[in-house]
Amino acid sequence: MDKTVYIIGHRNPDTDAVVSAVGYATLKNLLGHPEYKAARAGHLNPQTAYIFEKFGIPRPEYLPDLVPKVKYFMQDKVETVTSDVSVWAAIGQMEKTEIRVLPVVDAEGHYQSLLHYSGFARGVLTILNPEKKHRFSTSISLIQKTLNAQPIYIAGDADKTFNASIHVGSSSTESFAKRLEAHASEDIVVISSDREDIQRICIEHKVKLLITTSNCVIDKGLRELAEKNGVSVIVSPYSTSPTSMLIAYSMPVSVMGDKEIVTVHQNDTIAKIKDILKNAHCKYLPVVDDENKVIGIISEHDLMKEPNVEVILVDHNEITQAVEGIEHYKIQEVIDHHRIGSIPTKNPITFINRPVGSTSTQIAGLYKEYRIPIPKDVASLLLCGILSDTLILQSATVTDTDRDMAEYLSSITDLDIKELGNEILMAGSKVGGRPASEIIHQDMKEYTEGKLTYTASQIEVGNPQEILDRKAEFMEELAVERRANKGLFACLLVTDITKLSSVLLIDCDPKFTQFITFPKQEDGVYYLKDVVSRKKQLIPLITEQVLNYSV
Repeated sequence: MDKTVYIIGHRNPDTDAVVSAVGYATLKNLLGHPEYKAARAGHLNPQTAYIFEKFGIPRPEYLPDLVPKVKYFMQDKVETVTSDVSVWAAIGQMEKTEIRVLPVVDAEGHYQSLLHYSGFARGVLTILNPEKKHRFSTSISLIQKTLNAQPIYIAGDADKTFNASIHVGSSSTESFAKRLEAHASEDIVVISSDREDIQRICIEHKVKLLITTSNCVIDKGLRELAEKNGVSVIVSPYSTSPTSMLIAYSMPVSVMGDKEIVTVHQNDTIAKIKDILKNAHCKYLPVVDDENKVIGIISEHDLMKEPNVEVILVDHNEITQAVEGIEHYKIQEVIDHHRIGSIPTKNPITFINRPVGSTSTQIAGLYKEYRIPIPKDVASLLLCGILSDTLILQSATVTDTDRDMAEYLSSITDLDIKELGNEILMAGSKVGGRPASEIIHQDMKEYTEGKLTYTASQIEVGNPQEILDRKAEFMEELAVERRANKGLFACLLVTDITKLSSVLLIDCDPKFTQFITFPKQEDGVYYLKDVVSRKKQLIPLITEQVLNYSV
């Protein structure tokens, strides 16, 4: 398949992560690189969903994980053959392709079996075994096409499949006539040379098909008799021996296809199909869609190649925050504005990390650097990203670069900064009726300090009391999260967008409590005056407390 480069933010993405991915993918596309595609590593939170709906922009593709799957390795340019085609024609088709197998499909394209050399070699050898008598399925039309024979007379049932009993007319007329009598109940195909006596016996016995070899044509009288008796007659350009050999290849591929080969789907994981592929006779597996139609082929050799997916990370650079499975793919670039964490790469990459208030600021700046006009809808998204991540340019993380870029995008879009900012913050601050688990996970990040891990979530609200009134529910969910991650603590920063301060709900190891230095409001709740930024204010402060605990 053609390579796809996903531009993707962190798990549980916020607005900045999602709009940055869309903005950067659009820039790459405008620069002539259609393989770049925006994606998201989680469901949109209410604020982000509101923004995309407001501006009528399609949401980026949802990638719940990047665990290696069939679709990242398979070959999607694969030919198929319909079940009524001869084995000989199929072999010719296979010789023209690099893939040494051929999926057999019905007239509607539904998968039936897989044609491969070892499979039909066994079948042909069985038929040609001189010690055993075998009949095989074919039709007069398939035989004629396989031999490239000249039709003399073809009966009306030429396309009808039958079980052919093959005989060579080389013995005496008496013994040959007895042989035909012995097989009278069968559909007989006779290969004859220029012996008119044998040809006449065949026609009088009303065999299914008479094949004359070496371009020998029957006389007109016999042709008339053949037509009268319904005996089809064709002329092979080959001598008797190669004609006999080639007939075996006139079988339809439906007979020779390997029906034991298991199909797989494009979203199956590589771990799931490895043993299936290993046990397949031909080391190939057909890939089918939900309608059982062939969309590709995967082989053991394909798994040794680089996957057809690469990634660019935006708004994060820590492996614990990246989409699951990221370690299996080449990372082309990182564009971020957070602390530098640990995300190892095999090769040197472009790494842009500036101390600004949002990744959207940097993406908008790249349009300027490349001298590419920002589409109005993308400019609207990036402006929302800046205003969301900086609390309408009031956060401690905001810089003059963010303010200048917000003004620039506001001019392009004719959107009022304060009005738009209040609108999107209020869209994301609604917590009524939403489960505590959903709120905690909508913008949750995992951090690591040495051997210790913890999670920090954030929600921006107009009135923190809405959360505090449900304290028991939120504390229970934080406890579940901490146990699930075996973390030191799990916390939720509830930011008041009207007073620009926060309260912190935290469930932690009891031993860690004494190291928390924030003003305590009640059990598990702390007041953080003037703290609104998780990145620049909460994480540095709480990291210091974690380090003191670990000493």
